[in-house]
Amino acid sequence: MSDTITCSRHGDRPSAVVCRHHVQVRDRRVGFVENSSDPSDLQGWCEDCEALFLKQGGMTDDFLRFNDFVLVCIDCYALLKGRHAVSAGPSEAAP
Repeated sequence: MSDTITCSRHGDRPSAVVCRHHVQVRDRRVGFVENSSDPSDLQGWCEDCEALFLKQGGMTDDFLRFNDFVLVCIDCYALLKGRHAVSAGPSEAAP
């Protein structure tokens, strides 16, 4: 079971993890790679993070600095996934 966080938009919710790019980039899609198949362990990062992870062969110090993980609630995770998933259509994008 995931930890609970207090989200300013959604209240007390289970937590999820995304890269800093998902939170900071708002003018374009950066891609969304889910890193866990466990529905109670939501983790995602962008395509640039995925490329660096593969190039460096894992979670190196450089990768961790570049990724700069952020905890978000599961509802924000779903919104960010909709906003950044490359295959999502305009109707699926978050505001």
